[in-house]
Amino acid sequence: MINSLRTLLAHKLKNNKPKLNHGGFTLIELLVAMIVAVLIIAPLLRFMITVLDTDRKEQAKATSEQEIQAAMDYIARDLEQAVYIYDDSEIHDQIPPDANTVDGCNSDNCTPVLVFWKRKHFDREDVVDGETIGDLTDGNDTFVYALVAYYLITEENPTWSNIARIGRFEIRDEVIDVNSREVGIPASSGFNSFDLSNTTGSSLKEKLNQWEKGAGNYDTPVQILVDYIDNTAAAEVTPDCPNNYSSVPNEPNGGFYACVDADKKIAQVFLRGNALARLKTNPEDYEYQPNRSSYFPTVTMQIEGRGFLNIN
Repeated sequence: MINSLRTLLAHKLKNNKPKLNHGGFTLIELLVAMIVAVLIIAPLLRFMITVLDTDRKEQAKATSEQEIQAAMDYIARDLEQAVYIYDDSEIHDQIPPDANTVDGCNSDNCTPVLVFWKRKHFDREDVVDGETIGDLTDGNDTFVYALVAYYLITEENPTWSNIARIGRFEIRDEVIDVNSREVGIPASSGFNSFDLSNTTGSSLKEKLNQWEKGAGNYDTPVQILVDYIDNTAAAEVTPDCPNNYSSVPNEPNGGFYACVDADKKIAQVFLRGNALARLKTNPEDYEYQPNRSSYFPTVTMQIEGRGFLNIN
């Protein structure tokens, strides 16, 4: 009897022990944790988004600055070889797009800015149209005259941006085989060698303004030098050219123009990029405004042609 009572009492005591809770968080605990997480994570996300957006903008600025400077350096090296720089539009009817259209320049939205004659140097090891220059010149370097034009191009093209770009066009004279005295490398299609002795006038400007293209159409494409050139309506400029300098074009409507003194073979070249066009798709969002000037890198350089051409 006593043993039975002891067993019953022990069983009751065992059943009266508190039960341990092995469950998860309560609903209130979860709600509190979520609110705390939102309060902490949301500012972090905003901070990260701001950092990434700032980095993207700074990268666009840096890229535009580098490309604009590289383009100016290229133009300067090219223009330093000039023997004559045109300061008006008299030559424009002899080159694309007025003379005939070519790939990359086939509308009124392709405006000539810098047009000049230069000496095009060939190293004796250069290979042109499958011919090694040295084989035609007894192992010597040589040069021919070339006509070069730089354009501001705004026509739509799916390959490039929807703003503006600079293109380069070049045609050159033939290379003569010094041994056979025959043409070793033909001239560019549409090129016409100038003969100053058959022109009127006493100045180089008067003579070279009489140059006309040769028979046949040009087939040399306009090569794109740099993209994302500013051409927004709000950024139209009025060039402040020095005395005796002519603005080319006469009424600039974009981020590429020049002030030219043809007599001294000097050009002041102006370039302006548009980094916002890399970031925005709506034209109104990348128009020039004074408070956005850091997105419009600008480079100006005065370049003197060092080539020489005897007009006698």
